[in-house]
Amino acid sequence: MKTEISVPHYRRLYEILRKQIVDGVYKEGDLLPSENDLCTLYKLTRPTVRHSLDALLHAGMIRKHKGKGSIVNSLPSGIGILSISGTTSVLGMHNLETRILSKPQIISWPSDFMFPLNEEYKNSGCVFLERLRLVNNTAIFYDLNYLPNINLPRFCNRKFDNQSLFDILRKAYQIEVKGGEQRIRSIRADAKVSGFFGVDEGHPVLHLQRKLETNRPGFYFYSSIFCNTDEHALYGTF
Repeated sequence: MKTEISVPHYRRLYEILRKQIVDGVYKEGDLLPSENDLCTLYKLTRPTVRHSLDALLHAGMIRKHKGKGSIVNSLPSGIGILSISGTTSVLGMHNLETRILSKPQIISWPSDFMFPLNEEYKNSGCVFLERLRLVNNTAIFYDLNYLPNINLPRFCNRKFDNQSLFDILRKAYQIEVKGGEQRIRSIRADAKVSGFFGVDEGHPVLHLQRKLETNRPGFYFYSSIFCNTDEHALYGTF
């Protein structure tokens, strides 16, 4: 079995700066430390620091201004389910609770899967993860996640309660969401979904089917998400 690849130095600095931006240490319009300061502070070479800043730039978290440096961009507001930044990073861990309803397990892809699959995916099976996500103790999202069972060592052994799937993929496997496609429609909640959301059966809810593109060539993963929007609006862009 393949082991997880070691995290390059530029990714470590990227994660540090990214967390500082998400946590509000650096806010919209703030300047990040200069390249020289980052080199000194983290004992890194200039090319490594530039690589980290380029990754933040590509992720849309900063912009570069000639003569000034790296300026922090605004982060998405609202629930952020449509944002590639991920729900957890937008809401923050204090407001969001993630309950694992079905621990990650390797299964065959559903025969009526929502998106076309290539032969490699079909033959490898998928990692299935079922979650309920709550904001201030109110269930907002019920989601079913499908990841191709390709080069994700020890994925099923990880802790997912109150953890961000995007963060786990990014930090442990260097897989970062770059965009994707989705279908959105209103449906009537069945008995299972209405039970999770505490609404009457037949109550309208949003259903999202998502195919997410990543920085790993040819690696996509998928989600089927039911959304309770009675109290929260959805916001975000690809």
